[in-house]
Amino acid sequence: MKIYRNAPLKAFNTFGIAAKARRLVVIEDCDDLDLSPLLGGNPWLIIGAGSDVVFTRDFDGFVLTLEPELRATVADGCRVTVWAGARMDDLVQWTLDRGLYGLENLSAIPGSVGAAVVQNVGAYGAEAKDTVVEVETVDLRTCEHRRYTGDECRFGYRTSRFKERSGGSEIIVNVTFALRDVFVPNLGYKALEGLPHATAQQMRDSITALRWQKLPRPEEHGSAGSFFKNPVVDEAVYMRLKGEWPDMPEAHRMDGGAYKISAGWLIDKAGWKGRSMGRAGVWPQNALVLYNLGGCTGGEVVALAGAIQEDIKKRFGIALEPEAIII
Repeated sequence: MKIYRNAPLKAFNTFGIAAKARRLVVIEDCDDLDLSPLLGGNPWLIIGAGSDVVFTRDFDGFVLTLEPELRATVADGCRVTVWAGARMDDLVQWTLDRGLYGLENLSAIPGSVGAAVVQNVGAYGAEAKDTVVEVETVDLRTCEHRRYTGDECRFGYRTSRFKERSGGSEIIVNVTFALRDVFVPNLGYKALEGLPHATAQQMRDSITALRWQKLPRPEEHGSAGSFFKNPVVDEAVYMRLKGEWPDMPEAHRMDGGAYKISAGWLIDKAGWKGRSMGRAGVWPQNALVLYNLGGCTGGEVVALAGAIQEDIKKRFGIALEPEAIII
């Protein structure tokens, strides 16, 4: 492992916020995980690529992250096991290069494979849970290895058992995906309906282009991607909103009868798209994204997010919940 003292974290969070950790620990393989003597009674934080983290302060403890190297193996034809520190987008291309399909719709997501599992990331009609069949973790205190099936991961909308246990001592080290050797396009997202004859690579390229039409490129403007979760409401609330706002987009009806409505539409309707507070702003092409105008602090991001939440609650009676993790 590599250990850095008083380490700058700007390069370890995609928002590009300047913060420091008392210690930064970069874990290179599973043999590095006997950390109990090192950690002692100190606080620690496990991050992936930092694509869902907003630092509001320096972290007076240990920030742990996995080396972002793509190490993957294929077994039983279509089961891919990958080191959790690998970047999700690198894995998508790696699988396509080997004629393995199922991850295309998760193209251009900037986070790590492990973080994709923690958050159950989703985009363009797909979620991590659709293909994850096993997750291997190591307990940082005991070095015990555990394996969870996909069902045991308790995946939900932008959550999993690992997010529920945030701050615990388990770290994801390997993830196994069950893929296919025949490409079947996932056209569940409306903007993809016109691509029934696309190849897998063409699908990936189209999704990547769509993503960067709507989201800031991390190398140009820092952000955490979609900052808020889409609210999930019961039928009575949904029908009330449709009655008051007839132009509201149709909501996705979920298992159990609840409705997932567009947080981006609510924020846009309230007039926040393109606005800013201090050095934090709302992306002009996507109201769901908060971004760094240059040199912004975590406090400015939180202040902007809080103002949006307060306004949406007042206008629509809906409580927005951040998808990003505030530290």
